[in-house]
Amino acid sequence: MLRRLLVLLCLAAPAHAQEEVVLGLSQNRVAITANFDGSEILVFGAVKREDSIPEGDPLQVIVAVSGPNEPITVRRKEKKFGIWVNTDSVEIDGAPSFYAVATSGPLGEIVSPAENRLHQISVENAISSIGAQTQKPGAAEFADAVVRIRTNQGFYMLRENTVDVSEQTLFRTSVAMPANLTEGFYATRVFLVRSGEVISTYETKIDVRKVGLERWLYNLSRQQPLVYGLLSLAIAIIAGWGASAFFRVIRQGR
Repeated sequence: MLRRLLVLLCLAAPAHAQEEVVLGLSQNRVAITANFDGSEILVFGAVKREDSIPEGDPLQVIVAVSGPNEPITVRRKEKKFGIWVNTDSVEIDGAPSFYAVATSGPLGEIVSPAENRLHQISVENAISSIGAQTQKPGAAEFADAVVRIRTNQGFYMLRENTVDVSEQTLFRTSVAMPANLTEGFYATRVFLVRSGEVISTYETKIDVRKVGLERWLYNLSRQQPLVYGLLSLAIAIIAGWGASAFFRVIRQGR
């Protein structure tokens, strides 16, 4: 009986369930240096199938890149007696430092709301869990504020119709990453979608790290803050003395 049930389930499974992602990245490591002004990651891949391309709605592709979570304090301001003051705040344990979604079509049309929530694809659904985890009344409003503020700052973005899908088999897109990136691993997820349903997912990571002098200074500031402070003070004194000496030489030359 059990064997018969398994056979029936296999026969009832949709053909597109056999579609899988084969992914590539132009680079899986981003080095932050002194002249780093951002980076663009090329995401490309193909769809592996055991059978021919299924008939019906065309294949859609969604790419989501999420930066490391970091704690954040969200404050609400209100105007009292003509002055803007902080009236309430919520401590959020972790919100993505960066979140970008690229799609092959309008997000609301190619994936159902239920699948969007289940896989936490859109920025709003990825951040909504923040409000759910915070017991404070009205916490969802603070989660919405995180999305709004970081979208305006360029850290959260939705780029619809930017994933190029060729012959329902090959796809590619690029994700622009800002200059002031947070160090850590950036989760890169790819979703294959048909008829609003996610049929396959794939995840990899991009490693973002400071290198060279920037890395040494960063480690020094975290591991030996006193030495870092004294070094910064010494550099400031030397720079001030050098500038003063330079202008004194110029005045004497006149």
